Amino acid sequence: MNPEKAPIIQMKNIEKHFGSVIALAGVSLEVFPGECHCLLGDNGAGKSTFIKTMSGVHQPTRGEIFFEGKPMQFHDPRDAIAAGIATVHQHLAMIPLMSVSRNFFMGNEPVKKVGPLKFFDHDYANTVTMDEMRKMGINLRGPDQAVGTLSGGERQTVAIARAVHFGAKVLILDEPTSALGVRQTANVLATIDKVRKQGIAVVFITHNVRHAMAVGDRFTVLNRGQTLGTAQRGQITPEELQDMMAGGQELVALEGSLGGTV
Repeated sequence: MNPEKAPIIQMKNIEKHFGSVIALAGVSLEVFPGECHCLLGDNGAGKSTFIKTMSGVHQPTRGEIFFEGKPMQFHDPRDAIAAGIATVHQHLAMIPLMSVSRNFFMGNEPVKKVGPLKFFDHDYANTVTMDEMRKMGINLRGPDQAVGTLSGGERQTVAIARAVHFGAKVLILDEPTSALGVRQTANVLATIDKVRKQGIAVVFITHNVRHAMAVGDRFTVLNRGQTLGTAQRGQITPEELQDMMAGGQELVALEGSLGGTV
């Protein structure tokens, strides 16, 4: 990354214990503005625990979190959201029968006053929703279209556009392409690229190496709660990433080939 840039978020030696179970055993990660940092690992590698610690769901047992250069303690997800860390989960928190614009502004409803009464401002919500979705490459039939009629990729894009509109500085995407077909996956990856180009930091959690290589700037591999290394684009092949995810037995040879980057 550009040495003049400072990381927007730093996770240093993060440990998370659940009783006698050690879910994270000293994981470190830094994410820069305008980059897509891919966090890879197989099921049970610790990815979910780590992003929940980053987003305030879990408090680390040990370790430090720095946000925009300052020590940060997130007591719950609202603290992380207020700081500018937004998470789009694999199972989207949307109401299928409700319109796209209603889902877009859920929890942040714009209101207009008519005398002493306040009403949901449909015109403002509809205009913003259509504009924001168009920026992401999605042309809706109309803002009143039910979310349930959208494809999986389009719903992901609604959630991403919503997070960006409400000021996300760091966008965490939890397996956004895992249940999508080829075309819908391509649309989501294109959306990630658009978000990154706006200067927003993207943390892309996936176990699909091909999807990570399509948009990633840097790649960190987790295995059994530990970091196996971080490599920049062009310094690692898909096969090497896959080998690391499979158990890390290739790490020693990989360190030599990358000059110690990983």
